[in-house]
Amino acid sequence: MFESNVDNCLSDFNRSMETEGYQAGCPWPGVKGIYNNLKICVDDWAKVSWCQGQGSLIDKIFLKVHQKYFRQCGQVQDPPLVTVVMLIAPVVIATLLMPALCVKLAPSDTSL
Repeated sequence: MFESNVDNCLSDFNRSMETEGYQAGCPWPGVKGIYNNLKICVDDWAKVSWCQGQGSLIDKIFLKVHQKYFRQCGQVQDPPLVTVVMLIAPVVIATLLMPALCVKLAPSDTSL
């Protein structure tokens, strides 16, 4: 009973995730409501079917969900090259221009 009803919860969740386009990357903040609905649905069927103590069944369901939809969420990705250049360029330019600025501002001693 529990598994067949949870399959209904999962099919609703899967349809919702397909419309959200989860393949593009980590979908997490945008699908939080959908995920919460799945959690509530699974928890409700666990209560009704007396499977609350069977945490491993519920854990297996959510492990499969995380492996399919949230696999990319924990991966750290490098920022785009443009962002890196924009962050590094001012430091490099300032470092290269500093000696010229110091020479220009140094007092010249013409009394020799």
